[in-house]
Amino acid sequence: MTSEQTYRRTTVSIPSGNSFCSAWLYLPEGVSSPPVVVLGHGMGATREMRLDAFAERFASRGIACIAFTYRNFGDSGGDRRQEIHPRQQLQDWEAVLAHVRTRTDLDSERVAVWGTSFGGGHVITIASRHPELAAAVAQCPFTDGLATALRQRPGESLRLQSLLVRDLLATVTRRAPVTLPFAAKPGGVAIMTAEDALPGYEALMPAGETFVNHTRARVIPRLASYRPGRRAKKVAPPILFCVSSTDSVAPADVTLKYAHQAPRGVVKTYDAGHFAFYLGEPFEQLVADQLAFFEEHLGLAGTADER
Repeated sequence: MTSEQTYRRTTVSIPSGNSFCSAWLYLPEGVSSPPVVVLGHGMGATREMRLDAFAERFASRGIACIAFTYRNFGDSGGDRRQEIHPRQQLQDWEAVLAHVRTRTDLDSERVAVWGTSFGGGHVITIASRHPELAAAVAQCPFTDGLATALRQRPGESLRLQSLLVRDLLATVTRRAPVTLPFAAKPGGVAIMTAEDALPGYEALMPAGETFVNHTRARVIPRLASYRPGRRAKKVAPPILFCVSSTDSVAPADVTLKYAHQAPRGVVKTYDAGHFAFYLGEPFEQLVADQLAFFEEHLGLAGTADER
């Protein structure tokens, strides 16, 4: 389908674990049983942070979308606010996919997954577990926490370890959690301190809203031990890797090594930085490439009803 398709967006609540994920469902109007793309964001980000921009473009081509926010973040449920746990977030992906299978207004035989940054790493893991998926897109994916951690400066690593120890002690002594920012200016103490990290996050927030920029320090070893790129060789569905050649968060050389191991992988590189993917010309190029990939592997978005 090449013409612009109208669509409607509704908010849905999807049960996950002992809580729920809030999501936006984009349904193309006048399209019977459209294929669907499930979209998940990166570390600490919510669906308001430009997931809607991608979903709108896909929906305007007749592809249904579900853009969701992980538990513990944004307007989703969860009692460990702002805390990242890769295993729990993967459970959220599974919950959304299970929800897709229950819907009679979607084609459960034509399902794709789309993730960016930390969510791009999750997409690799999910696609390796679900050979029935029609397609997957991993955008500037986080592929190897250990490789990323080993590239930190020694002083930065020591300061993070100190925060980790303090947070673990706070848990034992039942004191207030010790937190750290997701992103800070260079020289600061945060998970990400590249020059483009903090302004990159802030640029994704809609006007009038503020990025909640903190998490518990206990997440540090979880991030370092999460290495989803190692599962790329087990990904059976066609998967498109959109890689930033100047990525300040997920090193491109590591990502490319894993990407080329995917049996049906397609690799595209872009000069834009990790956080530039969501705006301006880089966004336009990515959307065009991803739409072409989805249309190849999802087929046309169903048969338009007579109007």
